[in-house]
Amino acid sequence: MTDRAIERLGEAIGYPDRIPNGAVEFVFRVDGMEIVAESTRDKIILKHILTEDESIFARLAEYAAGRLLKEPAVLAAERPDSGGLFIWQDAASDASAHDLLRLFETFCASCDWWRERVDSVEGDQPQFGPDQMIMRP
Repeated sequence: MTDRAIERLGEAIGYPDRIPNGAVEFVFRVDGMEIVAESTRDKIILKHILTEDESIFARLAEYAAGRLLKEPAVLAAERPDSGGLFIWQDAASDASAHDLLRLFETFCASCDWWRERVDSVEGDQPQFGPDQMIMRP
């Protein structure tokens, strides 16, 4: 039996590009984002890389617990030597077309929210550095 989960996802969202038959991985390019879809035996997993800037990982991680209460997308990091902070979300590979559409819509909304946080954290500079503080004698 051929794996069609990614093809079915493409059909559900009306993706205009051709998805190879039996693809187990495919990159959807939507609204300036690259969303990787991976198909396993029983799941379809969506992933989006947020940043490779390790200096902001800890700041972004502060949002993760609260977001888990609001949405099914999960913040994760690759191994330290391979870099990359990403979000992921999954569904059953045999989900209905409607459920695949909802998966993609909610995941894109999560990507937008996280991308805004990345932009705000990357542009954040401390207001006071050690050279600007009043020190006690």
